[in-house]
Amino acid sequence: MNNSDITMQIKGLDKYFGGLHAVDSVSFDVKKGIIKSVIGPNGAGKTTMFNMIAGYETPSAGQVFFNDTLLTGKKPFQVAEQGVLRTFQNLKLSNHLSVLDNVLLGWHSLGSAGFIAGMFSTAKSRREEKKAKDAVLPILEWLNIINLKDSEVGNLSFGNQRAVELARALASNPSMLLFDEPAAGLNMHETADLAKRIETIRDQGRTVLLVEHDMSLVMDISDEIVVLNFGQKIAEGIPSDIQKNEDVIRIYLGGDDA
Repeated sequence: MNNSDITMQIKGLDKYFGGLHAVDSVSFDVKKGIIKSVIGPNGAGKTTMFNMIAGYETPSAGQVFFNDTLLTGKKPFQVAEQGVLRTFQNLKLSNHLSVLDNVLLGWHSLGSAGFIAGMFSTAKSRREEKKAKDAVLPILEWLNIINLKDSEVGNLSFGNQRAVELARALASNPSMLLFDEPAAGLNMHETADLAKRIETIRDQGRTVLLVEHDMSLVMDISDEIVVLNFGQKIAEGIPSDIQKNEDVIRIYLGGDDA
């Protein structure tokens, strides 16, 4: 594989919380334009690893590179500026704002009119407002929530709130998305819709790194899988190899009867 195929390199990530070794020298690469999933039992270090990649936690050791740019040491907004955006298991939406306003917050990082111009509704800010709406309304249409654009997010079902979070993430036009358990709280139908959407995001040329407990979802949509256990990487490969891996069956899936 050429280095040009790799968009993210995770090199020896370590994280201690006091005496707890939450992530233990984890290394792997993520190729461009694929869905790579990270799985493992509770406490395996998956979310901690995501937080280190996205700038919410500082590694005790190790580095993360994205398109040859060092992300380690950058703040979350600086990581996002590089094109890497993280979603959260616990939704971080503004419940009293409308769906459209929440999604426009995602686009806001691309704007250039400035705060003062926006306060006084200058011609430039009005042009940017139109440009922003022209950019985000097709995203709402694609996610089948365009009819909810004026609704307060706090009044929506959990599944629709998940769709709003995804729309806000896509509004900033990231080249890589980090999904932290996006199927949590969704019913079977909503999970199936989510799978199709993540596959479409990949097919549009974006890269996806996914943490998820729903093994059916993971096995159906992943191109590659990394398995963590007690902070260590115990396996990596395509889904069919992971399903047959004896260490994964024993340690993660629960033994020979899994």
